[in-house]
Amino acid sequence: MKIWLLQDYLRSGGTERQTILLAKEFVAAGHAVEVVTFRPGGALAPDLAPLVPRVLQPFDTTFNWFAPDLLRAARRASPDVILCMGRMANTHSGRLANALPATAVVATLRTGKSLPGLFRRSLAEVAHVVANSREAAGRLAGLYRVPSSKVSVIHNALVFPPAPNAAPAADSPRPLRAAHCATASTVVMLCVGMFRPEKNQADLIRIVARLDPPATAPDWQLWFVGEGPERAACARLAADLGIGERVRFLGFQADPAAAYVSADLAVLTSHAESLSNFLIEAQAHGLPVVAGDVGGVSECCLPGITGDIVPSGDSQAFGAALNRWLGDEALRRATAPLARQFARDAFDPTRQAAAYLKLFERLQTGRRGAPDSAH
Repeated sequence: MKIWLLQDYLRSGGTERQTILLAKEFVAAGHAVEVVTFRPGGALAPDLAPLVPRVLQPFDTTFNWFAPDLLRAARRASPDVILCMGRMANTHSGRLANALPATAVVATLRTGKSLPGLFRRSLAEVAHVVANSREAAGRLAGLYRVPSSKVSVIHNALVFPPAPNAAPAADSPRPLRAAHCATASTVVMLCVGMFRPEKNQADLIRIVARLDPPATAPDWQLWFVGEGPERAACARLAADLGIGERVRFLGFQADPAAAYVSADLAVLTSHAESLSNFLIEAQAHGLPVVAGDVGGVSECCLPGITGDIVPSGDSQAFGAALNRWLGDEALRRATAPLARQFARDAFDPTRQAAAYLKLFERLQTGRRGAPDSAH
């Protein structure tokens, strides 16, 4: 098959990492693949190599929605399948479906945020919609009235799996701990993601500022990996709350494996998530999770087994869960192998890519067998 993956910009986000991973898995399976972006460059653009993207904007206009000559390029390339990744790409999925009746245009729902109007209208015009969580599939049915026959659930793939023979995190070299932790007993909480309002890192800082005092609880640090518009405000908040020395901002990391290996607990207080790549990756490295129950977060782990999912917005419950995990090293060690096994089995990249390819084959078979007027 000739497959296009459509992405507005290769910024440092979870959807963009999934785009790159799927493109490489499709190539490995023997398909002709092209990643088409609206804007040139982006923090993750080098990660696409050796694939070279087709870029629509002749120079970076900074407009994520602007896709000049998209229809003309698509008609010339005549892909069998176009997989639209991210909200901006999906706003163009409906007109692509109408302009290329022989192409299976597949939309995706990978966000917990509200959808732009063009995205919503496109849901009725595309050949199929892939939701990356059961919760997202429920929103497609209930909120957007998409027939269940037109929706498939394919969870995100594990982007940063540990090496097959890697030692458990607690036994691995942990260079970041040596750089940031005064003692070996410091318990490190980790949050990986862009600093955007919906990621709500500020609330996490407020929660840890109210944890049990050091006299009655283990020493702890909170590490953030990522960049974004909310980072400076979060750094000021940590300083204002008197915990600036215990909160570390490690910046964007193309591969955050070193942070996963050095941490003890994954934490997430997002307002909106469909499926969290971060929680999946953290568990693959043996980290238990504490997260607020939004979107498909509960599908990212085994609640009560590989971590705690608490009611979204309940800071008291979140803090109580943190105190429990921070104070129980034996529990963290016992949970680590369960988390590793669950993440590696449930979110295996090759298996997730195969699910997409199986869907594409089915859509292509249906189109070949349908009358010319059908769409």
